[in-house]
Amino acid sequence: MTLSGKLTKKLVENLGAGRHGDGNGLYLVVDPSGARRWIVRVVVKGQKNKKGAPLRTDFGLGGADIVPLNQARERALEYRRMAKQGLNPRFHARQEVPTFEEVAQQVHIDRIPTWKNAKHGQQWINTLRDYAFPKIGRMPIDSVDQPEVMMCLAPIWTEKHETAKRLAQRVKTVLDVARSKGFRTGENPVTAIKDAGALPRVKAKVKHHKAMRWQDVPKFYAGLQTRKAMAAKALMFTCLTGSRTGEVLGLRWEEIDFEAQLWTCPADRMKTGEAHRVPLTDEMLSIIEPLKELRSDFVFEGQKRHKQLSNMSMLMLLRRMDVEGVTVHGFRSTFRDWASEVANVPREVAEKSLAHSVGSDVERAYARSDLLDKRRALMRDWSQFVASTAG
Repeated sequence: MTLSGKLTKKLVENLGAGRHGDGNGLYLVVDPSGARRWIVRVVVKGQKNKKGAPLRTDFGLGGADIVPLNQARERALEYRRMAKQGLNPRFHARQEVPTFEEVAQQVHIDRIPTWKNAKHGQQWINTLRDYAFPKIGRMPIDSVDQPEVMMCLAPIWTEKHETAKRLAQRVKTVLDVARSKGFRTGENPVTAIKDAGALPRVKAKVKHHKAMRWQDVPKFYAGLQTRKAMAAKALMFTCLTGSRTGEVLGLRWEEIDFEAQLWTCPADRMKTGEAHRVPLTDEMLSIIEPLKELRSDFVFEGQKRHKQLSNMSMLMLLRRMDVEGVTVHGFRSTFRDWASEVANVPREVAEKSLAHSVGSDVERAYARSDLLDKRRALMRDWSQFVASTAG
């Protein structure tokens, strides 16, 4: 048997989806997601399958990002030698335990198709890179237990609590995957630490976006109407719709149905991951309809052609207007206060208007309606209130 084959390092890195043979039963399997792994196919001498034919079996040799080509060939050769001697590699192969970092990197690759976006996927691995890999990255995955997990979590548990909670969840996932692949046994140490109350309880600090009093909005809106800057148009629209900054700045013309007076923000631009319908009032339409003349890809075009406004544009406008201590996001709170104190609408209607998830998973499963008609009436009243002193 020889260690040379058809594949090269470059081919291993660049071949598309499918099963690619190297010879001697070694194959590179490339998933549609781009994940790459090695398998070896062997026929165990003297052993038969259920149909009486020679026992032909596939064995995984690990991810191609972890196991280089030469090493994969060596392992494949070892498996085939065993099979020729009548030994089933499943029971006789020397299994090398991967490190925590190797498993984590493979989990990250395998889950690339499931990330909400590329940024989220990068954040997932970056948290482990910054807080887990320096301490336990090189440890064999079966050696990671409660003390090792505590080494990662304890230093940031109170100072960076949200990050620590995310880190715990991601470490748990890596260890769960390792167990499913046979590299670990027993309870997940992250679960054990949580159940034992080994880390102190941290009272979450509620982060409030500073909001304008709803009583002050009409006067502020009237001031906005005197300004011609695109940021002013965007801020007026944000104030009226109660939408998030990113949803407004990313608004494209194809999302708007002028006849139905409806804006449908697609799922991939929503924090909830679900499409959200916003009823458009006459006041809202009066802001955006004149902008059609610009023939831009975005409703609120920035300094560059076919590019959206900067994320900071509306906040900087507030500062230029000497409106201190108020954030753009805070207008959502302002609308919510008005809806509760003045409009006196049911909680579900106000929360749905802000694209908030209402109730438990079961309640949401039954509440399939997005209450569009009731929300349309609410937004009409809000628009009339906001523009009540505008010229």
